[in-house]
Amino acid sequence: MKYIKSEVISLKNSIEYNEKWLQARIEEDPTILGLGDLDFRNTEKILVGGGRLDTILYDPEYKKRYEIEIQLGKTDESHIIRTIEYWDIERKRNPQYKHCAVIVAEDITSRFLNVISLFNGFIPLIAIQVKAVKIEDTISLFFTKVLDENKFDLLEEDSGSEPTDRAYWEKKATKESLKLTEKIMASLEEVTSEYSLKFNKHYIGLTKNDTANNFISFVPRKSAVLLYIRLDKTDEIDEIIAKSDVDALAYDKQWNQYRLRIKESDLLNTNIDVIKDLTMRAKEAYMS
Repeated sequence: MKYIKSEVISLKNSIEYNEKWLQARIEEDPTILGLGDLDFRNTEKILVGGGRLDTILYDPEYKKRYEIEIQLGKTDESHIIRTIEYWDIERKRNPQYKHCAVIVAEDITSRFLNVISLFNGFIPLIAIQVKAVKIEDTISLFFTKVLDENKFDLLEEDSGSEPTDRAYWEKKATKESLKLTEKIMASLEEVTSEYSLKFNKHYIGLTKNDTANNFISFVPRKSAVLLYIRLDKTDEIDEIIAKSDVDALAYDKQWNQYRLRIKESDLLNTNIDVIKDLTMRAKEAYMS
């Protein structure tokens, strides 16, 4: 195999390969960003109140929009603010979709990462570093995800006049599904013995020393309990679930969690061993 020396070129200082050129490559083939099989939705969208959003990509499977902002050279504070501002405008105008802000830049600086850390995961933001490499008379683009999407943790929401306690969930679901939730916790005791259930408005999580530890969470329904297990999707775990009789729902890509529909019978057969295994994996990943 022949070795050919490559040369990293600066798009910012290039006349031919400028921001418009990079934007066109992304819109021609959104998969080059490494965010999945996305569709191109819009370009240079003029926003109400001023501003022009570079590109909007769309994930039809999860009904999720990615608001893309491109910056050549180093990231700077004004571009960070603009990216978040455009994301905020779009999510308010189109609440029927999930939204994620994406900044693509040649140099993702440590200062940028420090600024983003201040938001403490409250803004779903992905930072992608792009490098243009020239090889003889051709040019290639390499995209590296420097910052993955900061997930909104399962935050407690204001429940209004209704308290979020066991009685609230008995009314929202059923007494039987609440009992099943507690039975699942009891079956997972060797993994969750130091945790207790925390009743929130939209889910039941785990707490330890008054601190949320939601590597698993529960949503009781009328005839079953949805168990959410926070784990990255892998072929290994997919195979473990596929070989069992556990009723698995579609993987939640936004929150990086597996979703299982648990019934009483699952606690009486080998399915509980699968659930324990996945819960232990989630706990270890959460604590690492």
